[in-house]
Amino acid sequence: MNSDKELASIMFSYTSNINELEEENRLLNETVTRLRNELERYKTPPLMVCEIKEILENNAIIRVPNGNLFFVCVSESCENLSTGDSVLVDQKNLNVIRKFIKTKNFNVEQFVIMQNPKENFNDVGGLAKQINEIEEVVTLPMQKPELFKRIGIEPPKGILLYGPPGTGKTLLAKAVANSSSSTFIQVVGSELVQKFIGEGAKLVKEIFQLAREKAPSIVFIDELDALASRRVEIGTSGEREVQRTFMQLLAEIDGFKPLGNIKIIGCTNRKDILDSAITRPGRLDRMILVPLPDKDGLQQIFKIHTKNMKLDSDVDTDKIIIQMEGFSGAETKAVCTEAGYFAIRQNRETIKLEDFYKAVNKVKLEEETEGKDFMNMFG
Repeated sequence: MNSDKELASIMFSYTSNINELEEENRLLNETVTRLRNELERYKTPPLMVCEIKEILENNAIIRVPNGNLFFVCVSESCENLSTGDSVLVDQKNLNVIRKFIKTKNFNVEQFVIMQNPKENFNDVGGLAKQINEIEEVVTLPMQKPELFKRIGIEPPKGILLYGPPGTGKTLLAKAVANSSSSTFIQVVGSELVQKFIGEGAKLVKEIFQLAREKAPSIVFIDELDALASRRVEIGTSGEREVQRTFMQLLAEIDGFKPLGNIKIIGCTNRKDILDSAITRPGRLDRMILVPLPDKDGLQQIFKIHTKNMKLDSDVDTDKIIIQMEGFSGAETKAVCTEAGYFAIRQNRETIKLEDFYKAVNKVKLEEETEGKDFMNMFG
């Protein structure tokens, strides 16, 4: 009996060991298979992301990242392809392997400056005429579209603010966004043609899609001349890309309904070099000059920037304004800031007339220095 028990115990031990070995062998085989698959995956050539330009039965015209177009074959597994889709292609023959679905081509919300501005028309000095024009063209159609429907006219889709630097063009755009309770989407024209060469048109498309999602909204395009300057004989690939981006911008503007709750505001210091296509009727056809402030304008701007400052009794605003003849709104703000610094350096809480004189001279000197540096660079 004892021998039978010992034999059974030995057989059970062997069986247990075999089961453990089989399980261990299975795990090792799975690991080897996984590592082999991983190795094969690393050996697989990378696929390239391209854009469909046109579908032709079982073939397609695609645009590769450098902008060149190719006529290629399309895999039978690719269904429902359409113009503008992103696809994966093999790098050797450029055949379309499969559709590549992306939620966004760019993280556009990080690229643009999007906000609900706090600035209002009380923060704008010396531009009463310009404010009235902007309210008629932008604010009124967004708030009371029924007025225009009853009259039977279509307001402009957008406006163009032009004039010297620092005169308050961006401030005006933010103020009108505030007055119409709109989302303010700020885009810099030079960013579109420098940071995203090869993808500028897509970025423009997504910016306006974002404007539709955040409506009512105002799309403010700063440095518009960098994107919409007069077209010349196209040479380099960079120039061609700028033209593609510009054409996409025109297409997006044309796609808006005049009484829609989205408005476009362009801004430039160089209206003279803009392409006539952007300013023709139906696009940014209402052009508003934002000039340097006159004496009354400087008074208003100076009052806005000094309203929270403690001024000494000897401060004569008229004398300071005379010294600031020809200054822009931005330079006027700089004078007020510099005057405050002169007081801080002497541990004073009030600003004297002498502080403003010093500040005016400092701003003038900086302007002259910048002008000389510019002439030395390009002269």
